[in-house]
Amino acid sequence: MDKLIYTAMTGANAAANRQAVLANNLANVSTNGFRAELSTYRAVPVRGDGSTTRVMALEATPGFLDLPGTGQSTGRALDAMADGKAWFAVQGLDGTEAYTRNGSFEVDAEGTLRTNTGLTVLNDGGAPMTVPLGAEVTIGRDGTLSAKVGRQPPEPLGRLKLGTPTADDPLQRSEDGLFRTTSGDPLPNDGNARLQPGMLEGSNVNAIETMVGMIQTARQFEAQTRLMQTAEADDRAAAQLLSMQG
Repeated sequence: MDKLIYTAMTGANAAANRQAVLANNLANVSTNGFRAELSTYRAVPVRGDGSTTRVMALEATPGFLDLPGTGQSTGRALDAMADGKAWFAVQGLDGTEAYTRNGSFEVDAEGTLRTNTGLTVLNDGGAPMTVPLGAEVTIGRDGTLSAKVGRQPPEPLGRLKLGTPTADDPLQRSEDGLFRTTSGDPLPNDGNARLQPGMLEGSNVNAIETMVGMIQTARQFEAQTRLMQTAEADDRAAAQLLSMQG
């Protein structure tokens, strides 16, 4: 009987973990450049003396949905949407280079270009991108920033770093929500990458599909808990039969 209880218990736990993943995806349905996290179930045999016949259900996250979100026209000079598989390079809070598809930028009081979440944007040399205070900034298709001060003609300031991951060193989501290479090494600057100024990429989460998945997962969790209740009832009935025979 313990085999049924153990399998049902781990199945319920895996369903609860998947529900958390789906809830996080749904909460970020309007987050710029968000990538939906994927989740799968897998069966793992329990190792150890007397446990080889038990199977544990686990919920795993194989990665993220690497599809572009819907582009939204904003007309704002400091908004940009990366084309294809390119990613913007930013400096994470831990000081390492990380990547995001959120192209909503702003200039802080010190002239540093940052994302709307406060992360420092890097140039193609891996250094923070700086802008003259009071300048009118525009972004070109190749990621070049130009600044216009007063009536002077625009002058190029540098180029945003755009990195394109490869199959040999793909990106993976970090605990801070940013993406980094599997190897931990920075992506090389992709000189062929292009972006669309005045656009923002939305989340690639499908709200309806995610809500349906949450309903299915909730029903699966209920089924697993009913199995545990059934196992408990069967165990109680078996104990009563044995006591009657004794």
